[in-house]
Amino acid sequence: MAITAKQVKELRDRTQVGMMDAKKALVAADGDMDKAIDVLREKGLAKAAKKAGNIAAEGLTAITVDGNAAAIIEVNSETDFVASNDKFQNLVNGVAKAIAAGKPADMDAALKLDVDGQTVDEAAKALTAVIGEKIDLRRFTVVEKNDGDHFGAYLHNGGQVAALVTIEGGDDETAHDIAMHVAAINPQYLDRTQVPADELKKQTDLFTKETMDEGKPEKIVPRIVEGRVNKWLSEISLVDQEFVKDSDKTVAEYAKSKGATVKGFVRYEVGEGIEKKQDNFVDEVMGQIKD
Repeated sequence: MAITAKQVKELRDRTQVGMMDAKKALVAADGDMDKAIDVLREKGLAKAAKKAGNIAAEGLTAITVDGNAAAIIEVNSETDFVASNDKFQNLVNGVAKAIAAGKPADMDAALKLDVDGQTVDEAAKALTAVIGEKIDLRRFTVVEKNDGDHFGAYLHNGGQVAALVTIEGGDDETAHDIAMHVAAINPQYLDRTQVPADELKKQTDLFTKETMDEGKPEKIVPRIVEGRVNKWLSEISLVDQEFVKDSDKTVAEYAKSKGATVKGFVRYEVGEGIEKKQDNFVDEVMGQIKD
């Protein structure tokens, strides 16, 4: 059966695959559009399976607010080049919207959400086949707020870092400013009460040893240690940090000046915690020369 250019264009528009892949699928399906899409999906699954073991530590973060719910997500690729790809960006934004609307309880539920007629899992595998790199929804967090609360969302460096903040009272601008602070300063906890007891003890013991090693009089060691612990806590706790846009105030003081209280935050940075593959550039070049 002869395949027309119009059919090829329609299939490409619907699946975003290359021209030759679209034509081959139509030939294999005898011109049936739906069957051709199934053929492409099967090929996509095969290509995606080959990529499944690859390390995907680059990519983008995204945030979508949907009424009183917001989603912050990270979608990974194998190289940072893919982050500038329109198809990849569209997928990331589509997944964020689906998660904000669907509020999935876990990753299995998230992967089953609909994105333009496909599940998130199918869409990621299909794009893996098109781009040639492993595409992976790594993580997400759904945050819900009350009617009187405000979300603050901030993306840094095109989505390499995302910060989502929830405040009670105040306004959207206040929440946005605090989200910028979170992106820039990277606090570990909302306040010092959230610091795990074992972590606090470990740090206290470390400061005690350091102070003793400095030869300080034993009777003043507890006071010195207390001061050092408090300084450390102020550095890792969001509300106690110096506000990045006004160092005369802590974040809590800035929020209070705007009639707000910080309730929570989530910060994602692309690739954090993933052990990236380290390529030896010299060996790579020499390998190409030998080939």
